Amino acid sequence: MRFSRLIPAALAVALALAGCGSNSDSGGGGERSGGDFKALSRVEIIAPAAPGSGWDQTARAVSEALQSDGLARSAEVKNVPGASGTVALAQVAPQRGKGDLLIASGLAMMSGIITNGTEVTLDDLTPIARVVGEYEVIVVPKEVPFNNADELFAAIKRDPKSVAIAGGSAGSADQIFIGLLAKHYGVKPADVNYVPYSGGGEATTALLGGKVQAGVAGLNEFAEQIKTGALKGLLISSTDQVGDIKFAQTSAQLSPDLEFQNWRSIMAPPGIDDPLKAQYIEAMTRMHDSSAWSDAVKKNGWNDNFLAGEEFAAWLKEENARVQAVLTDLGLAKSAG
Repeated sequence: MRFSRLIPAALAVALALAGCGSNSDSGGGGERSGGDFKALSRVEIIAPAAPGSGWDQTARAVSEALQSDGLARSAEVKNVPGASGTVALAQVAPQRGKGDLLIASGLAMMSGIITNGTEVTLDDLTPIARVVGEYEVIVVPKEVPFNNADELFAAIKRDPKSVAIAGGSAGSADQIFIGLLAKHYGVKPADVNYVPYSGGGEATTALLGGKVQAGVAGLNEFAEQIKTGALKGLLISSTDQVGDIKFAQTSAQLSPDLEFQNWRSIMAPPGIDDPLKAQYIEAMTRMHDSSAWSDAVKKNGWNDNFLAGEEFAAWLKEENARVQAVLTDLGLAKSAG
């Protein structure tokens, strides 16, 4: 499941925004912040998962960078967890035209829509920008005898119920990656004893408390525990080792097709006017080019997969078709209604 690396320049976006000096009346306006860009006066960013999750970390990094660079006077984060982000989606989508509201989205929400068969989809939001991607990792507590993914899945193949794996909500990027690994090792994805949690903090607690034998999440969610030795890193879903945390295996050592990233994005409610949409896109573009955002990306071990505006909207449709196909193959897709 190869993630397309698209990191386009923002020139086309900048041209589209050339006339965006005035602020709309939709609630997103504020002070000037260099050139013709008008900074947002305030914005609320919905993190559609519990504190400590990848979505929460992304939303807070965006909030801090927007304020640090004077792109928004106020940017507050609100957590609305549940059902792979679709609880938050159902709250934001009906607020048509609301101009002081953004929501963190991504692969987990896209897959949650498909696995839950929800009537509200990402088509009911306004795409602003894809901001980051993150590799998935497989870990076990230090006392668990598995030393790599081969050993872990050999045990699962012998007795699937004997190995419980903690991860994000059902149908999340975590479960998709586990499903792909299961197929690689000749295990039926539905046979894996996958235990969903609403946030990375809960999954880590379950791991350290001995409630599960393994865990899957974004790299950053387990990074500190791996560094301290509380958890062992068995596998990272990249082609090469990343940063200073070493894993027993990379996806490339198993199969090039197992390279995998969990992408995250920023969306707005439907029906916002064009000037406000352009203002949001330029805010994200300027944020992406800032040192504050670069520092956050490096600190969190994220991959810079920035894509904004119409290019992001077009890519989103392609990605939805890809994820729909994968989840259908895994027997997780449901029809809406």
